[in-house]
Amino acid sequence: MSLASSGLRAAQPSALRWRSLPLVRLASLAVFAAVAAFMVLTFRDYGISNDEPVQHAYGQLLLAWYASGFTDDRAFHYINLYLYGGLFDLIAAGLEPYVPLPLYEWRHLLSAGFGFVGLIGTWRLARRLGGEGAGVVAVLLLAFTGMYGGAMFTHTKDVPFAAAMVWSLYFITALAGELPALPRGRTVLGLGLSVGCALGLRVGGVFAVLYLVLTIGAAMVLLRDMRLPLRLLPRLSIAGLAALALMAATWPWSVLPPTNLFKAMGAFSHFSFDLKTLFNGQLLPIDQLPPTYMPEYLLIKLPEVTLLGLMAALVLAVLALVNRLRAPHAWIGLSPQHLLLAVPLALAILVPVAVAVLTDPPLYNGIRHFLFVLPPVTVLASLGLVGAFRMLSQRVRLAGAGFALAALGLFLFNASVLWRLHPYEYVAYNQIVGGTSGAWGRFEGDYWSSSLREAALALRHGVEREAPPAHPYKVSVCAEDVQALTYLGSRFEAVEDWEDADFILTARHVGCDAAPGLPYATVNRLGLAFASVRDQRLRHMPVEVPDRDDDGPDLDAPEVAQSGGGSPQGTGPQVAKARP
Repeated sequence: MSLASSGLRAAQPSALRWRSLPLVRLASLAVFAAVAAFMVLTFRDYGISNDEPVQHAYGQLLLAWYASGFTDDRAFHYINLYLYGGLFDLIAAGLEPYVPLPLYEWRHLLSAGFGFVGLIGTWRLARRLGGEGAGVVAVLLLAFTGMYGGAMFTHTKDVPFAAAMVWSLYFITALAGELPALPRGRTVLGLGLSVGCALGLRVGGVFAVLYLVLTIGAAMVLLRDMRLPLRLLPRLSIAGLAALALMAATWPWSVLPPTNLFKAMGAFSHFSFDLKTLFNGQLLPIDQLPPTYMPEYLLIKLPEVTLLGLMAALVLAVLALVNRLRAPHAWIGLSPQHLLLAVPLALAILVPVAVAVLTDPPLYNGIRHFLFVLPPVTVLASLGLVGAFRMLSQRVRLAGAGFALAALGLFLFNASVLWRLHPYEYVAYNQIVGGTSGAWGRFEGDYWSSSLREAALALRHGVEREAPPAHPYKVSVCAEDVQALTYLGSRFEAVEDWEDADFILTARHVGCDAAPGLPYATVNRLGLAFASVRDQRLRHMPVEVPDRDDDGPDLDAPEVAQSGGGSPQGTGPQVAKARP
């Protein structure tokens, strides 16, 4: 039974039609079909993220470990990637020879596929807690959240992990709903596989284990069954073995020896390196950020309609509490099972936020490392929107319609922003900070430098209209070279120093804003410069020194080259290539 079934039921015909199972299920299918079509039509639009080259190499090294009969252990010493599970990278590397797509397009499509599975998990969870209407609203909200729907293609560690975590949360909720009886076999197996996938991607999968333990503890209190853990132990052992087997298969370092899992947990709790991040207009070292970094970023990255749903959920919870206190006997209508169903969702939202605030770990890239919080937050927002609509419709039909129109207006506004940002939806901010334009230069922008794809294509198409050069153009990329060279073609070769380059490709990011040269092309969205191409060819063109009279300089003076971005005045600063 869903939580919504114990709440207020709307009496108006429109609300009844909304709760019609065939109609809402059809809407759900239509939304999923639209998302799938969007994925297939647009996955080629997204640029390569900074981490993808090393991530794919990690997947290949894991394959080499298996192919060598467990003797080639280079994967266990590769940079710091061995601290991560290899589930996604193993699949990407293993299937690459059989997929008729360029490597990074294949990775982006696969990542989007994981994100799609996460949307299904979000739908299942919201439907379990609030009915069919809440399910379809949750999918729409999450798909149109820039940090999820726009990140599905490029955040190849974060989105698959978020998908695994929301399915873990769903099966924990399903298990809670089946208590005090023993959970069904498919619930146990689903729980084990989903937690195993989460651990096979990141050590942060232990959050799911914590949610499970705390949910069982809450069940002991609510159901007054102190022997519950003992009764659950045999079936939870099956789930645990399935999770460990999947983790070991996709992250073998974690069990060789088993204590490595705890080493990874310790490493990430104190993980830091020499990097600065932009936060509220200040460039700060990542180990000197305020404890509120993560919740503040969550607040300004969520769409306005999601914030409305969260506020509605809070108001509904307060009203319900007040009503219960005024009429104590009303608690009788709310069974312990219904209260227990809400526990996993509350834990999935509150625990990560509390951990981020209390432990104050080194963070960067906004909420990227806590992206797995977005699905449960979105589910809560969907419950708030649907619950508020039903309550208002029951009292005053016009009030319910007005609330629905306000939510729809905010949703369409957010959708229009994402449309204009495509394919950089993940940089979107809400109006708390003045939207993306207001956040630009104050908070993280295109930290993956994915806009370099579009900049590289603009450069390539531009020089194709010119006479072929005698030698390949030299380009310097303020990011990983592969992020631009993949799209530039044979007329270009990479150089390290900006001084030596004919063209410099930079994304709007820390260390990449001071490139010299003449403007050649700019990638713009919402009037903001995401990336640019700077032309330095004039710097390398020799200039004849004119003859002078006897009072002038030596007539045999050597040739000089223009510098400073084509300006003949001064030599300009010697700027080395910077990497974000």
